[in-house]
Amino acid sequence: MVVRSLLLFALAAVAEIGGAWLVWQGWREDRGALWIAAGVIALGAYGFVATFQPDPNFGRILAAYGGVFVAGSLAWGMVVDKFQPDRWDYLGAAICLAGIGVIMYAPR
Repeated sequence: MVVRSLLLFALAAVAEIGGAWLVWQGWREDRGALWIAAGVIALGAYGFVATFQPDPNFGRILAAYGGVFVAGSLAWGMVVDKFQPDRWDYLGAAICLAGIGVIMYAPR
């Protein structure tokens, strides 16, 4: 269940961060309406991914996903835009990832 949940979080991150990046590219980098449309579709797909999480609590899923979004955004920036995080970015992402573990996978 934990592996499935983590894979779903990763898929959600690719859909949301990728979708937002496509919109950014379409609008801010003047790549056009097709990029924006692809981004909107990806963002819409992101909205469905959370529904496949094994935990039934929407608030818990979205709260934990916030940490995935933070770390995933930094990783996306590194890979796609050649952004170089500093030590505070890494520390913040590590704190967020620890929060995911507490929120989602602590014994209840």
